[in-house]
Amino acid sequence: MSKFQSCSALAIAASLCAGFASPAHAQEVPPDPAPATAQDGNDPAPPVDDDINTIVVLGARLVDGVDAPEPPILELDEEDIAAYGAGSIEELLQALGPQVNSSRGRGGAGGPVILVNGVRISSFRELRSYPPEAIERTEVFSEDVAQRYGYSPDQRVVNFILKDNFSSQEIELEYGQPFRGGFSQQEVEGTYLRIDGPSRLNLNLEWDNSSTLTEAERGIIQADDSEQRLAGDPDPAQFRSLVSDSSGVEATANWTTQLGDSGNSLSLNATYEREDSLRLQGLDSVVLTDDEGNSLLRTFNAADPLTVDARTENYSFGSTLNLGLGDWEVTGTLDGTYVDGITRTAERVDTQQLVEDAAAGLVAIDGPLGTFADAGFDEALLDTYTVNALATARGNPIYLPAGEVSVTLRGGYNWNRIESSDTRSLTGDTQLTRGRVTGGANVSIPLTSRREDFLGAVGDLTLNLNAGVDYLSDFGTLQDWTVGLTWGVTDTLTFSANHINREVAPSLSQLGSPAIATPNVPVFDIANNETVLATVISGGNPNLPAQDQSDWSFGVNWELPFIERGSVSIDYYDNHSTDVTNGLPTLSPEIEAAFPGRVTRDATGRLVELDDRFVTFAERDQRRLQFGLNLSGQIGGDDEEGGRGGPPSGAARGGPAGGPVGGPPNAERMAQMRATFCEREPGELVDLFNRALSAQAAGEEPPLGPDGEPISIPPRMLERLAGENGQVDPERFAAARERVCSTDAAAPQQARGEGNRGSRGGGGRFGRMMGGGNDGPPTGRWFFNLDYTLELENTVLIADGLPRLDLLDGDALSGGGDPRHGVRARGGVFYDGYGLIAFANYTGSSRLDGTGLADSTDLFFDDYLTINLRAFVDLGERDGLVRDMPFFEGSRLGLSIDNLFDARQTVTDSNGAVPLRYQPFLVDPRGRSFEIEFRKMF
Repeated sequence: MSKFQSCSALAIAASLCAGFASPAHAQEVPPDPAPATAQDGNDPAPPVDDDINTIVVLGARLVDGVDAPEPPILELDEEDIAAYGAGSIEELLQALGPQVNSSRGRGGAGGPVILVNGVRISSFRELRSYPPEAIERTEVFSEDVAQRYGYSPDQRVVNFILKDNFSSQEIELEYGQPFRGGFSQQEVEGTYLRIDGPSRLNLNLEWDNSSTLTEAERGIIQADDSEQRLAGDPDPAQFRSLVSDSSGVEATANWTTQLGDSGNSLSLNATYEREDSLRLQGLDSVVLTDDEGNSLLRTFNAADPLTVDARTENYSFGSTLNLGLGDWEVTGTLDGTYVDGITRTAERVDTQQLVEDAAAGLVAIDGPLGTFADAGFDEALLDTYTVNALATARGNPIYLPAGEVSVTLRGGYNWNRIESSDTRSLTGDTQLTRGRVTGGANVSIPLTSRREDFLGAVGDLTLNLNAGVDYLSDFGTLQDWTVGLTWGVTDTLTFSANHINREVAPSLSQLGSPAIATPNVPVFDIANNETVLATVISGGNPNLPAQDQSDWSFGVNWELPFIERGSVSIDYYDNHSTDVTNGLPTLSPEIEAAFPGRVTRDATGRLVELDDRFVTFAERDQRRLQFGLNLSGQIGGDDEEGGRGGPPSGAARGGPAGGPVGGPPNAERMAQMRATFCEREPGELVDLFNRALSAQAAGEEPPLGPDGEPISIPPRMLERLAGENGQVDPERFAAARERVCSTDAAAPQQARGEGNRGSRGGGGRFGRMMGGGNDGPPTGRWFFNLDYTLELENTVLIADGLPRLDLLDGDALSGGGDPRHGVRARGGVFYDGYGLIAFANYTGSSRLDGTGLADSTDLFFDDYLTINLRAFVDLGERDGLVRDMPFFEGSRLGLSIDNLFDARQTVTDSNGAVPLRYQPFLVDPRGRSFEIEFRKMF
């Protein structure tokens, strides 16, 4: 090959790299079109013939989007996602918090519905370990959309649109501990992911460990310290855990492939998890009374403390089959889990003979206690089996003047079995089995439409109807139905109203878990204003009825016209339930009278035993208002789009997170560049580079490439490759060439997904080395989210004839009363590879009224605010660091500080004293803590 041909190849490479970073060139790529399918009445503009990028964007939107009349309540592009600094999709959902979790229902929905490219998956296990860099776009929809995919209407929908081509190997190391010390946590995680169009392969391995924190290390006062204790005996606080010693391992494999050329797909996933823990429960103790009536509390057996040793192993599998049958999209999911658990609880030494000997004067109460035989341990075994199968068919079989009617048909079978045994059980071994056959339909009917010009002056009205029937083998037939109305007044203003009516059966464990008596459990007895060590009986109740739920919700979402990327939402919830299953409420004279036999006291009135098994309340009513504010924007560059979460003006999908503007065509040219670069001899290339530099320095006309453009060397290339004399250094060039050419040959096509290392672009290692994406200032993102909840009513009627409990005004079901006010806020900024996020949570005050008796007390729960900070830096964006230490290419360093001001809720009684049960370090033993994270993508 001639030198001119080599030089021409270099011209292509250099000019392309410069083009990637050119703002003028970027503006030639039209912005991502608005999602006309959901938000406006205009058809998307036809793609420009000579712009293949527009065609790609539209295709992704149509294929991977969610078919719903409502617009997304939140959209995130790659830079928005990068601003959260998450290490996995699971961490991203945790960071989004209230934006993806529903406030409807009663907290039992179990998180949002997860879709991948608009398709249901068998389990979140299939996706949770994916790196966020694999996401092209994220959409969050309201609870009404969940019914279109066969789920309940109290879960939001999160749709992750993945990149077409992505490959990464990742390792993440974490270390954390409280500022006060006492214990530490470590975690190591390795992840492999490869996405090749419809095919995906993901492997993940994780190990975590936590050491023990004892009550002595936090100065906890023991509940029995009021009794006289021998000073020389061991302190039981040193043998009681606030944080258990634990370790765990998890291994996951996920595989997805396309079936034929019709777009059908099959996904398989499997997970193994193991968790081991050891909790210290204190020491053996005995109160000895001598023949003269003197008493002394003795603690002993420090060499063999009381412990609870537990191990749980979890085996899970899942599969998803997605088929296109005519005009219907059919999805079948199968998910199964087997959990094997064993718990060994050390028994207490039998001290009856010792007590008798002390009373007879045979043993000095302050003398040696002798030796004791090993008391052994109680053993609890628990095996649970769960299989869930669900098939849904989604289609638009009817066309009305206002648009297509969306129909979702669903049918499934769930099977659960519990096998348990416990040597402490009062009822013997337990074997429970439940089979559930489910069926239902959801119909979404457009009534008016601006797009179809049918009564468009009214706006977009959509009626949603949902009905289902479940047959439970152990409980009979249950029904549910939902009616909803969505009114899109304009592109930016949407109202919704929903009514949910359903019957809910108690779980198998609530019905049939074995009754277990656990001694020496700290319980606060409000009647006597004291914390005692009582025997607590836990377990199921076979007499629990089905719960009837009747819920109303009304909402409005407004995209602010005066603030780009801003929206406000207001939601009102009214929930009414009858025959409510709950644990035994906080003790009061009314509760003890309503549930006779549940509380046992000795002759002095001291609480000695509490039967805490599930009970049924007659009614519960809850009403609340929730206000939400979401703001986000771009830092630097032009942000003309104005849509929430949309990419910056001029950026194609995949551009902001390290990929070349222009998408697949540029990726193809990058592949040609890489091949040309790696097939040449290093000496020949160094000579060509130096000749071009000499021409530039002398002001001479550089040689022209085959495209007629002169060769130019981007400044970033010089920064990385030049030596002291201004010429290309052969050693640096050879090292850079080795890094580039040793990567996967598919890397250029995967440049859009190589890793979210800021907003500077560059097309992966090759593009960054050649200077791509570094011209012009960097850009970034900022965001702010605020959710305020105002509880209007929260009352419970235990039984007819009893006064109604007001949980907002002095009554409680457990612990303390419910606060009327709650605020959750988060805000962050991400710029040039640096990120800072603040999370704030405010909990209002509440009160628990006493019984009014002489020894009783009121409890006051103060309001408190916790603030968490997270800062991170993408080390791979620090050019000088990477040049000197190539290891840091693709790495990130993060620092988190939780509970920045070491805040804890303060609980006091009527005298202003803190009850032992509510000591600050019992409420929160961790307090202010930090975590350091190092993450590297290869």
